[in-house]
Amino acid sequence: MMQRHVIKGLYAITPDSADTPELLRKVRLALQGGARVLQYRNKTAGAVLHLQQARALRQLTGEFAAVFIVNDDAQLAAEVDADGVHLGGEDGSVAAARALLGETKIIGVSCYNRPPLAVQAVQAGADYVAFGAFFPSSVKPEAVQAESELLVWARRELAVPLVAIGGITPGNGAALVQAGADALAVISAVFDAEDVQSSAQKFSTLISKAQHDISQSNVI
Repeated sequence: MMQRHVIKGLYAITPDSADTPELLRKVRLALQGGARVLQYRNKTAGAVLHLQQARALRQLTGEFAAVFIVNDDAQLAAEVDADGVHLGGEDGSVAAARALLGETKIIGVSCYNRPPLAVQAVQAGADYVAFGAFFPSSVKPEAVQAESELLVWARRELAVPLVAIGGITPGNGAALVQAGADALAVISAVFDAEDVQSSAQKFSTLISKAQHDISQSNVI
């Protein structure tokens, strides 16, 4: 399925922001830097702002042929014709999201550090699963800790893309790709950077290099 192949590379997640023009400016820079997936996540916005920002980001990601995912809200994802939705532990079932969005949309699921949750998500029809936090995160300082061995297991056992999240930087991200991550989900290290585009380029380059090294080692 197409969904099994598009979740890869730099998976940028938006910061909380009420300043829509500034948000769009930073997202454009991240996309110019090579972000392949953008997730709209804003825990502080009300319904009106959510809809406004999601619509604007849907249009912007379309300019770059980037995958656009909405966090938490399958109804909002449907309303703006996003490419899919990402579900956390309290965001409803894969089945409910699938019924609303249809078979062609992407559904991702946060599985934290819990292999059984990932197995259940895949069996329910999730198109990708996310694990983390792999490192201390300023966005979610209370997040559970995940170890890189979890990615090694998931790469072996699950036939869906794997997303790593949590405190990831250009300095520690390559090891997660080498362990099995198809995509690195990043908020602060991209959007809090002085040069958003340059930071995104660093992630894109390190992911490509790590994936190339893996493919070469498999050939050998």
